[in-house]
Amino acid sequence: MVEPSCAELIAEAAAAPVDGWGFGWLDGRATEERPPWGYARQVAARMATVTTALDIDTGGGEVLAELPQPPPLLVATEAWPPNVAVARRTLRRVGGRVVQIAPASRLPFRAAAFDLVTSRHPVDTGWAEIARVLRPGGRFLSQQIGAGTMRELSEAVLGPLPPPATRHTAQAVAAARAAGLHVVRLERATLRAVFHDVGAVVWFLRKVVWTVPDFDVDRYRPQLERLHATIRAEGAFVAHSRRFLIEAVKPADGPV
Repeated sequence: MVEPSCAELIAEAAAAPVDGWGFGWLDGRATEERPPWGYARQVAARMATVTTALDIDTGGGEVLAELPQPPPLLVATEAWPPNVAVARRTLRRVGGRVVQIAPASRLPFRAAAFDLVTSRHPVDTGWAEIARVLRPGGRFLSQQIGAGTMRELSEAVLGPLPPPATRHTAQAVAAARAAGLHVVRLERATLRAVFHDVGAVVWFLRKVVWTVPDFDVDRYRPQLERLHATIRAEGAFVAHSRRFLIEAVKPADGPV
């Protein structure tokens, strides 16, 4: 069997859809370790105990879609228009409603509206807004992207980079406290990601846009060809993603 060429792999990945926040297209082409805490399981357990919940930056609604016991009122927000339609279709099965918002905008909900707020891999965490919409005693649970995630892949395309200035856990804890929330849980993990062909790299970079913010296949074709050669010679390209889980509570003794 003739293996596809670098150009064929790149063209295939460049044409593949990247809507939603599922990664099924990478099956058999790339793998990434999962964090040990089981975020979806944690969310499901908390959703089963509340009556009102909000999921911020829901993507295609993939985490909420599998809830075995959704709360009576379940709302999600999403800013990227292609994901909004996907999330609305996905969340019908659990009675969820999706609200399209502008990036970094104020949440369009009244104060103290939700028992629980969740967010997986938010672009930015609006701590003050989260504190505002949580009821006293309510919780925020989030799996976040840590500082320096996929740095090996970023540098393979962009060259050497300065130390990361954002997404440090200490920054998240400080911002939560500044908003008046009490951080009750913080866990970190470094996870191995393995790419088995350059098409997987291209598709990932198109979907996870912050890895190489100005990614364009034609602009970075020489770097992609080098990655293709590395994968063919070594069998895979290995990078590491960094994640942290943060849980915070709004004090029950008054508004933030």
